[in-house]
Amino acid sequence: MPSEPLEAEFAFPPALTRHQEDEYRVLDREGPIPLSPRSTRHSTVVANASGNVSITDLEKQFQDEGVRVVSFEKGVGEDPREWGLGKKWYITGSTSFLCLAVALGSSIITGDIEGPVKEFNTTQEIVNLTVTCFVIGFGVGPLLFAPLSEVFGRKPIYCLSMFLYFIFTLPSALSKNVATLVVCRQIAGIAASAPMCNVGGTVADIWRVEDRGIPMAVFSGTLFLGPCVGPLVGGWIGERVGWRWIYWVLFIFVGFSFALTLFIPETLAPVLLRRKAEKLRKETGDPSYQSLAELEHEPFSTTLKIAVARPLVMLFTEPLILLFTIYLSFIYSILYLLFFAFPLAFIEVRGFGLGITGTTFISIMLGIAAALAVLPYQERIYARVTADGTFPEARLYPMMVGAIILPSALFIFAFTGGYKQVHWIGVCAAGTVFGFAMIVIYVSANSYIVDSYSNYAASAIAAKTFLRSIVGAMIPLFVTQMFHGMGFQYAGLLLALVACAIGPLPYVFFIYGEQVRSRSKMASQARRGEGCVEKDIPH
Repeated sequence: MPSEPLEAEFAFPPALTRHQEDEYRVLDREGPIPLSPRSTRHSTVVANASGNVSITDLEKQFQDEGVRVVSFEKGVGEDPREWGLGKKWYITGSTSFLCLAVALGSSIITGDIEGPVKEFNTTQEIVNLTVTCFVIGFGVGPLLFAPLSEVFGRKPIYCLSMFLYFIFTLPSALSKNVATLVVCRQIAGIAASAPMCNVGGTVADIWRVEDRGIPMAVFSGTLFLGPCVGPLVGGWIGERVGWRWIYWVLFIFVGFSFALTLFIPETLAPVLLRRKAEKLRKETGDPSYQSLAELEHEPFSTTLKIAVARPLVMLFTEPLILLFTIYLSFIYSILYLLFFAFPLAFIEVRGFGLGITGTTFISIMLGIAAALAVLPYQERIYARVTADGTFPEARLYPMMVGAIILPSALFIFAFTGGYKQVHWIGVCAAGTVFGFAMIVIYVSANSYIVDSYSNYAASAIAAKTFLRSIVGAMIPLFVTQMFHGMGFQYAGLLLALVACAIGPLPYVFFIYGEQVRSRSKMASQARRGEGCVEKDIPH
């Protein structure tokens, strides 16, 4: 499973040690490194009790066998982390723009979701599939694109992904029937998923941990705020020029994004080192020049099998991953539910226009921005509680706070949204509180998952992303019927009560998380108070 997981980048102090980062970056693989089967009887490498070695030991093993292990030469600009600031910021900005295009595409069409219903004389549920199918792609696509990037590198996958996204957005704008709309949105969603699973790795490719603060702030802004920008932009476009122009604007936006990918340099270390080794073999005629990724290379069929099978196995065999995935899936589904519930509260109940209704999503964006602003303060809490040694449960403090705030947001939404006589600011206040709770829960929970399964973080996050996307994609199929059938107040109340029911989860794992992890062969066995563990954190 290639790529350092995106969620590892949002945790600070880092959820991965520098040693673990190097394993993801240089070998583009996860899991403990086994002693190579190529090892000779005279190898001086000594594995630990489980038969695993470090990258340095692995290099020494191959060198003892006469292999010239190719690595980046320091000070000459071969290593992407040694590139100039201008080049790094171009890559960061360009890849962040790709994520913005993907996030925007998932929600911008909700700006006028009723337009296709009237033009094609179909049902709202069928048109809502244009959102469902696109979001499903976020869960399915990475299972293919992640292993492909290991073989071909990040740039070719970005180019292919955005090109297909670009091409299959065009039929949606020109569609003559609803079937074309739904099918093309499904293909576009799968194609668009590559940036969502690879951009976190790109940021890690070029920025050292101590330099990632501002780049991650830029990237996280596009990732988290992008879905809320969609209804804001789409609402005004739909109101003024119709639903087809929403797709035309998206088509132009994605086209510009695709053009950017043509000028993004390759950053994946194994691919760059493989190219260097190939060049040295050609220039010298010496076949002993090899990169670690070449030496440890597995057939693509094996890589694909691991990429698909391991996340699913972990999802259903690791209670920690399953329960936190359910929690995060609920959060994610509420976000997409609001894309349809806000129009009910503002258009149906209060008679607002599409444009003004889209503008109300700024309330959620304000909550997200506030959460991103306060998250750095959790570092102080983490440092205090891990003074005697790091342990994954120390990541849960923000989530424990968010678990209390989230039901409050949903209660406010339930008892303000469905009443015309209640001022609209009440619904917006609920959106702001939800946006804040969503981010503190999301970042904290993902940091906990990465910390708990640092050796298998990519697969753990892939499992979470798969189920989260599937659950979130189902929301558009029943949200309108739910609010109409139950009534706005009781539908919102049901969501708030579910949030109350699952709210104790972070508290339960804060108390019993060590016991749960101790029963797993993949999870970290770190315990609180067992002495300080070096995380290679810059000071």
